[in-house]
Amino acid sequence: MANRELVVLGTASQAPTRTRNHNGYFLRWDGEGLLFDPGEGTQRQMLFAGVTASQVTRVLITHFHGDHCLGVPGVLQRMSLDRVPHPVRAYYPAADAEVFWRLRHASLFHDTLTLVEHPVDGDGVVADRTDGAGSDGFRLEARALSHLVPAVGYRLVEPDGRRMLRDELAARGIAGPDVGRLRRAGRLVTSGRLVTLEEVSVPRRGQRFAFIMDTRLCDAAFELADGADMLVCESTFADADAALARDYGHLTAGQAGQIAAASGARLLVLTHFSQRYETGPPERLRDEAAAAFTGEIALAADLDRIPVPKRKP
Repeated sequence: MANRELVVLGTASQAPTRTRNHNGYFLRWDGEGLLFDPGEGTQRQMLFAGVTASQVTRVLITHFHGDHCLGVPGVLQRMSLDRVPHPVRAYYPAADAEVFWRLRHASLFHDTLTLVEHPVDGDGVVADRTDGAGSDGFRLEARALSHLVPAVGYRLVEPDGRRMLRDELAARGIAGPDVGRLRRAGRLVTSGRLVTLEEVSVPRRGQRFAFIMDTRLCDAAFELADGADMLVCESTFADADAALARDYGHLTAGQAGQIAAASGARLLVLTHFSQRYETGPPERLRDEAAAAFTGEIALAADLDRIPVPKRKP
């Protein structure tokens, strides 16, 4: 099982189809499990995908249209049923906090879950695990998008670090706990000689993940996608239906490709497909994105497991 991977639980847009469930995306990131936009049926899709309620540490909702949130009651109640021992953090647009409250209390159940709510009100960092979190620390950021209702996109950023060079460490006789001391302090005296971190390591760029759902083209979408190793982006419409996309606050596949290309993304995951294209060739939307983006493109299908690209050497 990959330490960092996207488990696709659903890929439909407004209406589910025979082959596509409503939205749902589980990002496994080291010891964290981030559940994005759990639409109707997400709890059952989790069973099919082998994702347990106890693996979820954060629930992130971009907006409160039903295909992005109607799975919230079932997922949270399953967490209570399974007596998930850790706190679960929930993020959602602050303007619609009352809707989250209704979902949270949609039915009667024995509530044992410690749910910590983080209404998102404005752009910026909404969670910071970089201090004292070790090598799996990250910042979680949000930006307001351009949809018909309040909507936000999310971005996970791992801080830049350094990769230790084994040969250089060995040449200086540095091993075991001394490696950690050198990494933390930036310098170490060994055998009467001062060794600096720069001598035995090279810069290592932190990985980035971006999640962009219902929105028109806007600056925030490009900011979220900037430098993403994996960009999950809605592509509700084909390019021929660009006017409909604009009117309903959505992107076309070609526009998703534009965002990925301009932002230097490495892997573009297309999802959130309109049911109008269900009977056509699925490669159509990928081809339209590829006209703008020459990098790797994945056309998401329900229950896909897509690894976050490995770090560049």
